[in-house]
Amino acid sequence: MLPRITRVRHLTGYELEVAFSDGTVASLNLRDRIEGRGGMFQTLQSTEYFAQVSVDPEAGTLVWPGGVDFCPDVLYAQATGKDVSELVDGIEVP
Repeated sequence: MLPRITRVRHLTGYELEVAFSDGTVASLNLRDRIEGRGGMFQTLQSTEYFAQVSVDPEAGTLVWPGGVDFCPDVLYAQATGKDVSELVDGIEVP
């Protein structure tokens, strides 16, 4: 399993500072993952709503009121600048 999110802080707009369980800390801009996507991501387009982000301690990922969340593996890949497939290579999947 890849590292999970342990802490998040809203910086500005769609930018967050995210800390992972392996000590990695990164500023992530999620604008491209939100704007124009519609559906469940529609509410995140309000930066006031977006700022209500928190960490789900069980899943180790970012969540917002109403249940919107992001895959922690994708966020870790973005934080490290690596492709998800590169990160999971060699990890045993049950």
